[in-house]
Amino acid sequence: MAGYLTRRLGQIVFTILAMSVVIFGITQVLPGNVAYVIAGQFATPDQIAAIETRLGLNDPMWQQFLRWAGAALQGDLGTSMVMSRPVGPLVAEALGRSAQLAGVSFLLVALIGVVVGVVSGVRAGGWFDRVALVVTWLSVAMPQFFIAIVLVLLFSGHLGWLPATGYTPISGGVLNWLSHLILPVATLVVGLFAHVASLQRASMIETLGASYVRAARAKGLSERKVITRHALRNALIPTVTVLTLDLGILMGGIVVVETVFSYPGLGRLMITAVEQKDLPVLQASVLTVTVIYAFANLIADLCYLALDPRLRTGHAGVR
Repeated sequence: MAGYLTRRLGQIVFTILAMSVVIFGITQVLPGNVAYVIAGQFATPDQIAAIETRLGLNDPMWQQFLRWAGAALQGDLGTSMVMSRPVGPLVAEALGRSAQLAGVSFLLVALIGVVVGVVSGVRAGGWFDRVALVVTWLSVAMPQFFIAIVLVLLFSGHLGWLPATGYTPISGGVLNWLSHLILPVATLVVGLFAHVASLQRASMIETLGASYVRAARAKGLSERKVITRHALRNALIPTVTVLTLDLGILMGGIVVVETVFSYPGLGRLMITAVEQKDLPVLQASVLTVTVIYAFANLIADLCYLALDPRLRTGHAGVR
């Protein structure tokens, strides 16, 4: 296990280093010039040139990358070119707010998706299964921005029950905090739980037809014990995979949701950084998402080992 963790951590480090090069290269070719954003539309060419020199934008790209990467390794993510604030605390604040949104959404996606998938798989062909299939089809068919707009029009515009935009910290009151999370969380959950439910249903049906499940039934075990002790554990393994993938989709969905609901999280910060070509903020934000996704894959692999002890010897099938 120690050797496996060492190899996986080495892969994560390599992935982050490779992605840092890609991220830096992509941000350098974005159209526009941050100097014009800082100086304003009426700035003279001399003023633009002075700002570019001060920010080091005229240096060769490799020098800019080494300067940025060296500082990042020391924990210094730079200073926002537009807001003149340290990037580290700026990204940390936005990440904290996004973590609340993503954490609640991910837990609900996992819980609802697994429960619906298990019940549908156990009672395949029943009324619950048919209703669940229709709901999951509709969920997959509707884009997240459409779900968000419908929820805002219904629960904020028509009924007036929930705020349409903004964010309130939990220190401002739990109910107020929850009221600002409900619509963004609902948008993410509706758009993602169908992936988990569909795979869990298919995996459950396949597992219930396996020989070891039939043997457990032949021994006289109750259906409840057959499902909970023998079928569910193995049926969850593919679901762990799709949950990891959904975490990546969730991070992408947050960008859309935070924009629609004016939620001041990491997604909205990245959109603002792109619009203003604030390279340090954009680079740090995307790198943060990369790190989160890399460690999410590691957690998924560890879950594989916990769910299927056979993988602990040779790690067969583990990425």
